[in-house]
Amino acid sequence: MAIALEEARAAGARGDVPVGAVVGRGEEVLGRSGNARERDQDPTAHAEILALRGAARKIGNYRLTGCRLVVTLEPCPMCAGAAVVARMAEIIYGTPDPKGGAVSTLYRIASDPRLTHRAAVTSGVLAEECAALLTSFFRSRRSAPTR
Repeated sequence: MAIALEEARAAGARGDVPVGAVVGRGEEVLGRSGNARERDQDPTAHAEILALRGAARKIGNYRLTGCRLVVTLEPCPMCAGAAVVARMAEIIYGTPDPKGGAVSTLYRIASDPRLTHRAAVTSGVLAEECAALLTSFFRSRRSAPTR
């Protein structure tokens, strides 16, 4: 989660929502990224998607069997679905997302028995620190002068 937090801070510093993600297998980091929707002007440039893409490129296979996705914010439906398609073994996240969380809060995509793959879910890892990054980012946005 420490690496995901680094990625989240970097995303926030460049004006993107501070969410970071890491794909790992054992102790090896296969992919890592922060949100880049603003930077790339790409609605799919979520931290999780970018980290999954990097990991798949690194191992030369979209099947990330035996890997875990670590992310600072509970994945949205798109990212949870991508993790399932990638056959992630586990999704670990910091803080829940009451407006878009799709592995525990609003939906349970990663554990839905109707899908062909399921991932274990662990929540609350460094939750306060993950939430504080988001709270600080949005507080600064609301207090910034408008143009």
